[in-house]
Amino acid sequence: MSVIALSPLDLSLAGALVVVLAIISRSMRLQLGRQLLVAAVRTTVQLLLIGLVLKALFGHVHPGWVALMACVMLLAAGREVMSRQKRRFTGAWSFGLGTLSMFVSSFAITVLALVVIISPQPWYEPQYAIPLLGMLLGNTMNGISIGMDRLTASAWDQRTLIEGRLMLGQTWRQAIAGLRNESIRSGLIPIVNAMMAAGLVSLPGMMTGQILGGSPPMEAVKYQILIMFLIAGGTGLGTMTAVWLGSRRLFDERQRLRLDRLRKG
Repeated sequence: MSVIALSPLDLSLAGALVVVLAIISRSMRLQLGRQLLVAAVRTTVQLLLIGLVLKALFGHVHPGWVALMACVMLLAAGREVMSRQKRRFTGAWSFGLGTLSMFVSSFAITVLALVVIISPQPWYEPQYAIPLLGMLLGNTMNGISIGMDRLTASAWDQRTLIEGRLMLGQTWRQAIAGLRNESIRSGLIPIVNAMMAAGLVSLPGMMTGQILGGSPPMEAVKYQILIMFLIAGGTGLGTMTAVWLGSRRLFDERQRLRLDRLRKG
């Protein structure tokens, strides 16, 4: 089964939908029109560039190039994860929390999947390694972003309650335990919803792409199940790590709430 090639005109027709949405958004004064257009342009440019990079990478398989590509993806995700926070940490913590959390979770799970489960030869085969890492980073990034936004915004709004608990003798862990758990829960909701709806409400992206590419449906289903489980594990571990580190950062060594470490996004 051959893949139907898409022409620039086909993509332009699809892109026209975004332009129409931006015009409607502007007329309704939603203040999203410019962001929609910028996002559409970035999507086009970034995907075209990554297509060229992957073409070269697939033609010259080398662990050094794969590692460099993975680091670039990680750093870009680390920047994006905190860029739209309502209140984010000041200094390097803003970038470091998300980046470290995604490194601990997404990289570890990607290596586990490549070495133990999929086992391509070589194990860093970019055809498997780069798409797998990209899916894990993208979904983990969303979970961390939601979880951290919930944590910092709630800590700011409920600062009086938290300080009252500290004055009553609670430790910083006890004072923020409820907010921490709710923040982790918020970060996990998207992947839980995606798993609940998979196959009934939606056909996930990887499965759809494989089917369009001519893969047998059942083989595409098995890969999608694998990906969903890996994403769930990566999102959970990444969100828990980021929220825990963020919770600790909100307090100093004397267990005082330090909201001066936050700034408006």
